Order: sequence, then C-alpha cells, then structure tokens
Amino acid sequence: MKFVSTRGQAPVLGFDDVVLTGLAADGGLYVPESLPTISEITFRQWQSLHYDDLAIEVMWPFVEGSLKREAFEEMVKDAYSSFRHPAIAPLKQLSSDTWLLELFHGPTLAFKDFALQLLGRLLDHFLAERGERGVVMGATSGDTGSAAIEGARHSDHLDVVILHPYQRVSEVQRRQMTTVLSDNVHNIALKGNFDDCQSIVKASFLDQTFVSPNRLLAVNSINLARIMAQTVYYIYSGLRLGALDRKVAYSVPSANFGDVFGGYIAKQMGFPIAHFTVATNANDALVRGLRGDLSRKPLQKTLSPSMDIVVSSNFERLLFDLHGRDGNEVSKLMNEFQSDAVKLEDRIVAQTKSLFSAHAVDDEQTCETIARVYRDTGELIDPHTATGVDALQVTPSDMIKIILATAHPSKFAEAVEKAGFDEVPLPADMTDLLGREERYTIIENDLNDVQAFVRSVTR
Repeated sequence: MKFVSTRGQAPVLGFDDVVLTGLAADGGLYVPESLPTISEITFRQWQSLHYDDLAIEVMWPFVEGSLKREAFEEMVKDAYSSFRHPAIAPLKQLSSDTWLLELFHGPTLAFKDFALQLLGRLLDHFLAERGERGVVMGATSGDTGSAAIEGARHSDHLDVVILHPYQRVSEVQRRQMTTVLSDNVHNIALKGNFDDCQSIVKASFLDQTFVSPNRLLAVNSINLARIMAQTVYYIYSGLRLGALDRKVAYSVPSANFGDVFGGYIAKQMGFPIAHFTVATNANDALVRGLRGDLSRKPLQKTLSPSMDIVVSSNFERLLFDLHGRDGNEVSKLMNEFQSDAVKLEDRIVAQTKSLFSAHAVDDEQTCETIARVYRDTGELIDPHTATGVDALQVTPSDMIKIILATAHPSKFAEAVEKAGFDEVPLPADMTDLLGREERYTIIENDLNDVQAFVRSVTR
C-alpha cells in the first residue's frame, strides 16, 4: 500500500516511511492512496477470530511490502499480550440495544494502548533495520503520552519526549508518564494547553534538523499507524454484534477525530457501519466542524481533559476525502484556517451529515450521566465515556449502539467524585502509582526552549 499527503505536495511513501515520517513534508497528514475492499464473505470468515488474529488480517494490507508477515504477526501478538482482559476489547451490555466496548484493559488503562503498543514496536523494528536512532516527540492531553512511553520505554533505538499541559491532566494521567524513570524517557510539563503542546510538536516536525542526526518521530494520531490500529476494534466489535445482518452505530468520544476516523476507514474498506456519533465535551470544535464551521474558541478546562482540544488535527483527513481527495483544495482550506474561521461548502456539510451526528456534553451533564449509568446498570464509567453515552440522544434509535469506553474511571478521580462516588481503585498492579518517584521538567510555552531541552537530553 502507498500513502499520499492530504495537501498533495509531499512524496508518495510506503508504510515504513510513513511510520518514520509522521507529518508530511507539506504539512499534511498521510492517508492510504487507496484502500482494499473486503468482501462480506471474508468478514464472515473473520467472525470467530481472536482479537489479535483479526488485527493481523485487518492491518496486513497496510503493512505488506514493508516487513515480513512473520515479523508483523509477532509484533501484534506481543503488543496485545500485556492487556489485562483475555478478550482484549470486551463488550459489556448496558441495555437491550446498547453496549460498551471496553478499550481500557491495556497497560495504561486507555484506548491509546491499542495503537501505541504496536507503534512502538514498529518504530523500533524499522530503525533497527536501518541502523538509525529516533526521537519520539509527542503532545498529549493525558493518555497518548503514557501509552507512547509504555510502548517505547524499553527500546534501544528511541528517545521519548512527551509534552503535556502543566496542571491540565489528571494526577493519574501525569504519574503514568512521569514515574517512568527509564533513561530514554523525558517528560515536559508545558506552561500552556494541549493545543500549545501540539503546535510546538508540529513546528518541530517542520524543522527536524534540530535533532540531527536522529530522526524525529511522531506518536500522535498524525501518525497513520495509529489510525490503522484503531480500525480493528470497530470491525471486531461489529462482527460480534451482528453488523453484517443488522444496523450498527458507534458513539465515539473524540476531540481530535483520530479515533472516529479509524471507524471511517473500516467503513471505507467495506465494513457495514450504519452511523457514527461524535461526542465531545464543552470544547465542541468537532461538533461545529461537522456542521461546517471551522473556527477556534478559547479552550475550556473540563472534567474530561483528554478532550480539551480546540483544533482537531485529524479532521483534515476527512476533509481530504470530502473534497474529492484534492490536496490543493485542502491545502488552501487549512492555510485559510490558520488565520481565520472557515465555512465549509453546503455540499461538504451534506456529506458529513450523511455519515456523522455530533453532540457536545458539559461537565454537569457528564456527572449526571456517570451517576445515571451506575444507577441503571451498576457500571462505573469515566467522564469521556460518559459523553459517548449522553450523545446517544442524537444517534438513530433503530440501530444497535456501541459506545467506545475509552478509559478506566480510576484515571479521573475528580470527575468520579463529583458524580457522587468514592475514588475508584487502580488495578492491582498499579496500586502504588501515586507513591512512585516522579521526574519531569516544567518549561515555558516557547518553541526554542522546548527544542533546546530536547537537544540536551537525547542521545
């Protein structure tokens, strides 16, 4: 499979180069040049596969030609071997037609583990083949950072630098990053918000020479391998709930559009997903974007911090498809968005409405939903998942509904307590987390300061 940039001016690359490149040279995001179409017969043959075996089958067309099948199979099996539940992505029923897809049984208790446990292994493999070292540089609103660190902490070929917004992630989220004391792990607490972190990372990727001779590597969802891995759990859950024979809809808590774009890819490959609902918190950029309004609003700090984002980077990938895969059009659109609000054409908005609905949920609604779900079902959910539950009100009612449960509630004690519950205990292997030694560096919101720090700590 070959991959092209959403802005049309970067080289066409194979999978290995896309993984090692991250952000395209023209500032765009890589997407498949074309996707394979999977037949209904094949999907039915996959119905009984265990999660990791299905993952191999779904992802193989993306990676074929860049590494040997046996090596890829080993990476996938190893990536998911540390998950705490034997099903890896178990489904839990909330009502006669509504299910939770639990994506928090990985080592860092969040859905990001599905992609980043594999991505770390892919990066290490490709660098080792080339005799190179790399610097993983990423921004996190809470969960990406710990998952990236966990996936790369033992690598002989990687240094990991993660930026998180100072005092804007939960304590558990922070400690999952800052208590990893491996020599190749470096945490920055940036005096700004997530979008400031993301802006510095993007600017750094446009000037990769500052870490020369090392490669600068992306682990945020700008890296297409993230999207590829997240495609799998849509197909896995849909097959188990009969998506080949009845309508299935997904409610996806999302702020950066990466997770829901994985489902969109599954649909483009032929998997019959009937509808997507995008759930956000009070930072409703995606809700407005799907209605044709690309604009920025001031960031609000919420009880669901992983979605405290005002610029949804991955939305560009959808816009590329909606504009007939015309990179020049997307480039003009994104350049305009850098300095001003943008109104999408009516024909584009009509396409988004045919695929997606969207709903924003404030903190009060989030807490009420956490309490209601527990009262009705006995299940305690995290605040991000709660936005997905609340968003069911704009999801078509005549469908089986699957809500992506994106994180374990123990990661968000403040929200759980405000919903009326005692703090949720961490899994047994993490009970000492809050007492572990931390290591991180507080840095001003300045590109030069961040890059100077990165140069000073990388090998």
